Amino acid sequence: MFAELAEVAAARLGPYPSLPGPELRQAARAAMGVLDLAADDVRVERSWTDGDLAGEELSWSVGFGPRTHAYLLRPRDAAGPLPGVVALHCHGGMKWAGKEKIADGPAEPSPEVRRVRELLYGGRAYANELARRGFVVLAPDVLTWGSRRFPLGVDEPGPYDAAARDHEHVVAKYCAALGTSFAGVAAGEDLAAAAYLRSRPDVSAVGCVGLSGGGLRAALLGAFDPDMRAVVVAAMVSSYRDMIDGYVEKHTWMLWPPGLPRLGDWPDLVAARAPEPLMVQYALRDRLFPEPGMRRAHTMIEERYREAPDAYEAVWADVPHSFDVTRQEQAFDWLAQRLKA
Repeated sequence: MFAELAEVAAARLGPYPSLPGPELRQAARAAMGVLDLAADDVRVERSWTDGDLAGEELSWSVGFGPRTHAYLLRPRDAAGPLPGVVALHCHGGMKWAGKEKIADGPAEPSPEVRRVRELLYGGRAYANELARRGFVVLAPDVLTWGSRRFPLGVDEPGPYDAAARDHEHVVAKYCAALGTSFAGVAAGEDLAAAAYLRSRPDVSAVGCVGLSGGGLRAALLGAFDPDMRAVVVAAMVSSYRDMIDGYVEKHTWMLWPPGLPRLGDWPDLVAARAPEPLMVQYALRDRLFPEPGMRRAHTMIEERYREAPDAYEAVWADVPHSFDVTRQEQAFDWLAQRLKA
């Protein structure tokens, strides 16, 4: 049925045009209703040291909902300014925690966080490891995760995540009713976080990295933040048209912002930052994306980078949906080359 609907829509509406990158970025930002937000009233909630790292838990207001909390991690004794990276937590079907999935604070990670890390991140808090490589790393929560959770009347991780799963479509509907989108709100919050990191005197050039839902957020930052110097998207790129049959329901509402297919396919937006640096990691055993969709996406991105082929790096790995230690190290090295130069 949906395959037939896709054919009718293609004939009547002509989705997935190929707009030039700057035009696509502007049009997609408007179509998604990306909010213009700022990180106001930034506070240091607590500080700690962990061997060779110094950490802070920050909080700020974006103007609605509970205060956003974020971890800021940096080498303890390094002189600045240092390159900065916005590290973006995944969706993972787990909204009780956000930043804690990828970054260690002063407390031990919960059993739920440990399970996510073992499944997706090679068992480690990659934001801390990235900071040890000489970066200032900011890992913020975003709307519906961690400090930005909705009050759903459930106070335990497992039951909360089940309730949050059933609540996500409600969030998406409210966003649409207000003229924005779930993706547009998340992008607005991440743009505010990136602007804050860039404003710090101890930070120089800024990039971003994320897996899965975090990779989606990284791609949006790359598209909408003209000062984002390098972007790593892990296990979150496929063409829409190859996902129509059997893959749509597996993904967050953030991947389906209204209006985007009338402007371009998802890989078009991911690559709309060309010729600025982009790394995309493809997981060939990823059950969330069809391999033909990943292959098509790679070809589309290569085409957009034809004038700057060295700025796009594709990483292919015979692994499931993950950002494992090997892929993390590849991303860290690439970010160092792009941000420390």
